[in-house]
Amino acid sequence: MKFEDFEYTRPVMADFNARFDQLLTSFEAAESFENQSQLLVQIDSLRTEFATMFNICHIRHTINTADNFYEQENDFFDENSPLTEALTNRYYGAILQTPFRKELEAVWGSQLFVIAELSLKTFRPEILEDMQDENRLSSEYTKLKASAKIHFDGKDYNLSSIFPVETLPDRDLRRRASAAKWSFYAEIAEKNEIIFDNLTKTRHRMAQSLGYQNYVGLGYARMLRSDYDAAKVADFRQQILQHVVPVAAALYEKQRVRLGLEKLKFYDEEFRFASGNPKPKGEPAWILKNAVQMYSELSPETKEFFDFMCQNNLMDLEAKDGKAPGGYCTYIGDHHSPYIFSNFNGTSGDIDVLTHEAGHAFQVYSSRNVGLSDYQWPTYEACEIHSMSMEFFTWKWMHLFFEEDTDKYKFAHLSGAILFLPYGVAVDEFQHFVYENPDASIAERNTAWRNIEKKYLPWRDYDGNEFLESGGYWQKQSHIFNSPFYYIDYTLAQICAFQYWSWERKNPKAAWDSYVKLCKAGGSHSFLDLVKSAGLRSPFEAGCVSEVVADIRAWLDTVKDAAF
Repeated sequence: MKFEDFEYTRPVMADFNARFDQLLTSFEAAESFENQSQLLVQIDSLRTEFATMFNICHIRHTINTADNFYEQENDFFDENSPLTEALTNRYYGAILQTPFRKELEAVWGSQLFVIAELSLKTFRPEILEDMQDENRLSSEYTKLKASAKIHFDGKDYNLSSIFPVETLPDRDLRRRASAAKWSFYAEIAEKNEIIFDNLTKTRHRMAQSLGYQNYVGLGYARMLRSDYDAAKVADFRQQILQHVVPVAAALYEKQRVRLGLEKLKFYDEEFRFASGNPKPKGEPAWILKNAVQMYSELSPETKEFFDFMCQNNLMDLEAKDGKAPGGYCTYIGDHHSPYIFSNFNGTSGDIDVLTHEAGHAFQVYSSRNVGLSDYQWPTYEACEIHSMSMEFFTWKWMHLFFEEDTDKYKFAHLSGAILFLPYGVAVDEFQHFVYENPDASIAERNTAWRNIEKKYLPWRDYDGNEFLESGGYWQKQSHIFNSPFYYIDYTLAQICAFQYWSWERKNPKAAWDSYVKLCKAGGSHSFLDLVKSAGLRSPFEAGCVSEVVADIRAWLDTVKDAAF
C-alpha cells in the first residue's frame, strides 16, 4: 500500500482508554505465563495502533504545516499523547510486578524490564498538564521555523533553500545571504527565547515533581540511558576537546589556505573549496534513480528494503514552502513501513541526508519483526550508529552522484564528520548548563552559549554579526527545543561509525555483516551492549576517541586537498 493510501483516523480516546484498561486488568489478573504473554502482545498491538495514527499525522503535518486539518490533528496528539503515557506506565508497572517475570524475560529479553524501570521514573499523573504544554511549545517552535520567508536579492527563500546560496563561490553573496538568514532568526529571537524559557521552566517543574534535583536526571531517564550517566558524558566531551578540537582547527586552517583567505569567517565555514563545493549532478528524481542502483548493488538486504520504500512512496525529499525544515525517519507500525522526510536543496547534504535517513529506515525495516514495539528502535545513540555508518558504507557508490567530484566529496564528507564533533558536544554542554541553571535569564543563556562556543569552536569568527556575537546561534538547533539531551547521541554514534569506516576498508564483508546484525537487533539491548555485540569499542573507553580519530586524520592527511 502506498503512503498516500494509508488511512488516517483520529483515535477515539475513550475507546482507546477502555480497551487498554481492559487488557491491562486481564494482564494483571492472568494466572499463567502463557496467558500473560499473549496479553502483552495485545497491549503492544494497541499501542502500535495509536502510534501509527500519530506518525501518519506527524508526517503529513510536517510535509505541509499550513494544512489546517493536520495542524488540528497535531494539536490533538500534543494534548493526548501524554495521556497514553499514563496508561503505558501502568503497563510497565504491571510488567515489573508480575510473578512471571523470569518466564517473560526468557521470551522477550531483559531490556523490556530496563525500559519499564526507567519509564516509571519519567511520569506521574501530576505532570500531565506540563507534558501537554511541552508538546504545544515544541510544535510552536517547529511551526515558527517552517514559516520562514527570507527575502534576498529579489527572491524568497525558506531555511532549506537559502543554504545553497550561503555556499556559493562569491564571498560577498555568501556574507549577505548568511546575514539575511540570521536576520530572520534575530526577528523571531524574542519569540524563540520565550518559547525556550517556558520549555525550560516546564521541564524543571516536571523534574522536581518527580523528585529530581533538576531536569538532567529526568532527561537522561527519558532517553532510556541505562549504562552511562552525565559524568561519563562530561568525560567524553573532554576527550573531544582534547583530541578532536585541535584536529578540527587544523582542518579549518587548511580550508583557509585553500580558499586564499586572510581570515576564515563564519559564512566561509561551509564553503570548502575555491572551485566550489561538490554537488549532486542531477535533480531529485535523478538522485533517487541512482540511489535505487546503489542500494540494489550494496546487498540483497538493502535492495529489498529500498525497493519497498520506492514502490510504496515512503519518502518526501524535496524542500517546499510550508514544509518543516530538517530531515527525519519514522516508522508506521501497522504498515511495517519506515518513512524518510528530507528537504533536498541541491547541495551535497542531499546525499548525506538520504544515506543517513536510509540508515535509520534500513535498521527499523530490518528489526520490524523483532517482536515488540519497544524493540523496533534502540535508544537514540545506537540509532545514530545505523544512520552515520550507512553514510560510509555507501561511499563506493558516490561516483553515481558526484562523478568527477567524488574524491572531493569524500574528503569533505569525512572531514565534515570530524568538524561536527566539537559542535555536537557544545550543544550538549549548553543543555547541561540550561537545565542545571533553570533560573538563568535569557541573556545569561546566550552568554553561556557564546562561552561554550569559544571553548569548543575557537576558530569561529562572527565578523561583527550582533545577533551571533551575543550568543544567538543555538536558537537554530531544533534538538535543543524539541529533543533535550539528544544531540550528544550523534557524537557518540560518530565515533562508532568511524570504526565501521576503518573496518570496512580492511574487511568489507565482516564490517557489513556486523552492521546488518546490529540493525536486526533493533532495541533489544542497551546502547553499550549493542556496541559490544557488534564488535565495536565503546566511545567512553579510555583511548577510543584519540585512536579512532587518529586513523581518520591519517587518511585525510594523504589527500591532496589543495588540488580540489
